[in-house]
Amino acid sequence: MKFKALISIMDVLVITATLVLPPHSSGQGSSQRIEIVAKRFDYTPNDVTLKKGVPVLLVLTSKDVEHGLKVPGLNILLKVKKGESKELALTPSQAGTFTGQCAVFCGNGHGSMKMTFHVTE
Repeated sequence: MKFKALISIMDVLVITATLVLPPHSSGQGSSQRIEIVAKRFDYTPNDVTLKKGVPVLLVLTSKDVEHGLKVPGLNILLKVKKGESKELALTPSQAGTFTGQCAVFCGNGHGSMKMTFHVTE
């Protein structure tokens, strides 16, 4: 009887830990997923905060035409066709504010298509 009760308690703990604890990626701490939607001439979201040393998966999706995202200070360069998504895994190594812009000419408002990444300590 005690054995069944112990198994039951262990099952509850495992289920609770699975539902409550954040996912981990290859033992390097928790990973964050940021989905960015590009459309003429905007990114949503256009302001993102990341943490230095914490892995992140960026997912860029284009809604209307081919777009890109270039952030030299974070070594980000993505290009994506209409209706498609591209992923980039990165771990920011320095704190600061970094400006990204569309890497593919997408029309007259292309120059104003920017987004900001804030990397905190």
